[in-house]
Amino acid sequence: MGWACFESAAKGRTEHAPTSADYPETVVRRTSFTAGGGHGWRLSALETPRDKPAPWKIVVITGAPSWAEYWAETMAELPQNREMIVVDRPGYAASEPTHHVPDIRVQAEALGPLLKTAPGQKLLLVGQSYGAAIAAIMAAEHAGKVAGLVLLSGFFGETGPTSRWLIDVGTRALKMIPRDLRHAVLEASNQRPQLVHARRALMSVNIPVHMIHGEKDDFAPIEVAERLARETPTRRPIRFVRTPGANHFLNDGPAEQLLSALETCIPPKKAWTFRLPKLPHLGWTRLTTPMAEAA
Repeated sequence: MGWACFESAAKGRTEHAPTSADYPETVVRRTSFTAGGGHGWRLSALETPRDKPAPWKIVVITGAPSWAEYWAETMAELPQNREMIVVDRPGYAASEPTHHVPDIRVQAEALGPLLKTAPGQKLLLVGQSYGAAIAAIMAAEHAGKVAGLVLLSGFFGETGPTSRWLIDVGTRALKMIPRDLRHAVLEASNQRPQLVHARRALMSVNIPVHMIHGEKDDFAPIEVAERLARETPTRRPIRFVRTPGANHFLNDGPAEQLLSALETCIPPKKAWTFRLPKLPHLGWTRLTTPMAEAA
């Protein structure tokens, strides 16, 4: 991803490989919307078009760098009874502004319009890596709109060996690296003081919360995510899923594996059954006659 930042910057592209070259617009297409909170930014995203609204809408808040196109393969495999929108967060790719947005609460505010659903549609909110903390805040601020929250490879202020090296090198070369990579370094190196907002959000939400993490994640250590799940008092227990052999980028693996993992976060549809109404219980008293009593 780091090299892709250099390549796209050199060629003047917002995408390192335009998704339209691989998928028709009937499968995956670019869209845009105006940011919430009165910020006025135009934000870019990828979406899966559907002839009619699917029962579940999956909204993905990506990490850093924030490029929705890395989800294109997964989106293309999505079944027709699901729809997905994956956003380029503020300050990345084709999204405005050109400067970086350091406050995760401002980002959550700007991304609020993504949570709009069709009548009767339910929403699963997925926060990936740096986007996990932002998604938690969004779920808390829009109570009633989000039916489930997934923190996928969540980054919570503590680096692994690979991310530590990248942030160290990036910080030294901050003025020379491309915009998206620069913004990613600035975000990751300044997130920890803001996690109090994400923790407070997790404490307040009253929806199912799932953490899915690769056991070999060397960007965001799984132990940090497990500790957050264990030590944060929540209204419902957090479901933690360890993914054997997986690294930080779960969306780079086989699409069916990630989709299967997300599907376990959606409650199964209950089968409708017809039951006869229960009749009231009538206690019959034994009738006796004077003759019977006399006998």
